[in-house]
Amino acid sequence: MRIEQLEYIEAVTRLGSLRRAAEELHLSQPALSETVRNLERELGVALFERSRSGAKVSDQGRELLPHIIEVLDAVARLRQVADEQHHTTRTVRVGTVNAATVSLLLPVIAQFRQTHPNTKVEVIGAQQADIHRTLASGGFDLGLVNYLSGDDGPPDLRSAELLRGRAVVCLRPDSPLAALERVSLADLETVPLIEMRAGYVMHRLLHRFLQERTASIAYSAEGAEMGKLMVAEGLGATVLPQYSVAGDPLERIGAITFRPLDPPGAIVRLMIQRRRTGTVPSAVRDLHELFVEHARERIEALT
Repeated sequence: MRIEQLEYIEAVTRLGSLRRAAEELHLSQPALSETVRNLERELGVALFERSRSGAKVSDQGRELLPHIIEVLDAVARLRQVADEQHHTTRTVRVGTVNAATVSLLLPVIAQFRQTHPNTKVEVIGAQQADIHRTLASGGFDLGLVNYLSGDDGPPDLRSAELLRGRAVVCLRPDSPLAALERVSLADLETVPLIEMRAGYVMHRLLHRFLQERTASIAYSAEGAEMGKLMVAEGLGATVLPQYSVAGDPLERIGAITFRPLDPPGAIVRLMIQRRRTGTVPSAVRDLHELFVEHARERIEALT
């Protein structure tokens, strides 16, 4: 059964004649008649009573006609909504903890823009708990969050790993620590430290590494991007995932660099998350797939 078959039935019923319906539909009368007969055979009922004076709806056809009209109305509404979505700008909202924002998120949304020119991407920096709450309430479409090994994600969110890397020390190339192959806890205590504000995974990781020896902490930053800017300005050093520093524009121009921790820093994973329930707009699915694709390409480039 095809939609146009139902449209033909509606036209014949409304006009009361195969000939007039054929003229309106720009079909030959034999072609229209054959289409109607094919549908009758498929349904197993005679929709029309035919005579020399024309065709009128049969009793069986009259019972089916309201259902045919209902289907056609639903199709018309579907087409209208699809047309409105095509011409209406949609906003996709991405919550991020601001780790790997520059080196992963920006190339992804730049490519997304090429295929979705009418869709605005809104990027909102937030802490992990806020991202989880806003995803669950539908305020965010996607979330980018960091996890340490052993951390569990909320059961009401779908999670996929994008990147993973060890925690490293982010510092300026002219820092005394840059001359070292590895940076120990004792080494870190010799420079001002920039911590991420409480609520960020990297705040928890830094304090775990420092073992409560926090005397060298001089600054607190709202997210990794601010922390890297503070490092570039010579305010001190911070601890971030390697994927947040490697490839960053500040690292590419030589304003920041990184060194491994001694002992090696914990594994940090960058996850992309969305709700498990509800329909997912095609633009959100496409953006999600781009994140996964770019992350895979980045991993392959580093191995």
